[in-house]
Amino acid sequence: MVPILHEDNHLIAVAKPAGLLCQADITGDPDLLEMVRGYIRETYQKPGNVYLGLLHRIDRPVSGVVIFAKTSKAAERMSKMFQGREIRKVYHAVTVKPPQPPSGRLVHFLSQSEGTKIIMHASSNPEKGKKSSLVYETIGVRDQMALLKVELETGRKHQIRVQLSALGSPIVGDLKYGAPSPLEDQSIALHAHSLEFEHPVNRQMIRIQAPHPLCYPWNLFESHWVD
Repeated sequence: MVPILHEDNHLIAVAKPAGLLCQADITGDPDLLEMVRGYIRETYQKPGNVYLGLLHRIDRPVSGVVIFAKTSKAAERMSKMFQGREIRKVYHAVTVKPPQPPSGRLVHFLSQSEGTKIIMHASSNPEKGKKSSLVYETIGVRDQMALLKVELETGRKHQIRVQLSALGSPIVGDLKYGAPSPLEDQSIALHAHSLEFEHPVNRQMIRIQAPHPLCYPWNLFESHWVD
């Protein structure tokens, strides 16, 4: 079982390692949804089909926080919060070179290539896709690479990967979007660092944070971690 970052009667959040699917696909590979469902079934001795709501996803080669709903009430409310942008989502990324300018806000219009579900394109033309925005900040530079803090304002497919590539600073290991070489474990240097939101039932503020991977290139920036 993957590390549990938060659990209560309504929600469970875990730290997804890079390489693990959030939800089953045609590959038949193990996936996080079934893994967490199995944990609940075994821990609480619940026979049969255990309810577990998948509220959001992060890409397979990305690590970090993923949260699930254990009740339908929480699932409905959390889904509305995600859609209403009421959940603060912070990522960390290591890029192949420092972005210019070092910090700022990016706005692009993202569209998907015809005939594929993978490659997205960023445009400045509003007629070319869905509006996508994020705020980024350079928090460290090492060996010509940069560690960025990225806060999403929208939640588009591959958004951070595409927008940083459009800026001229693709994510380390991300061959699809301009990185020159892969990482050994086929991950990309993008980490869903934290989620912050009001609990859907008890209304208390919650901040859930996932530890960074210990491997390259993350290990170069251990002295730069920020919330």
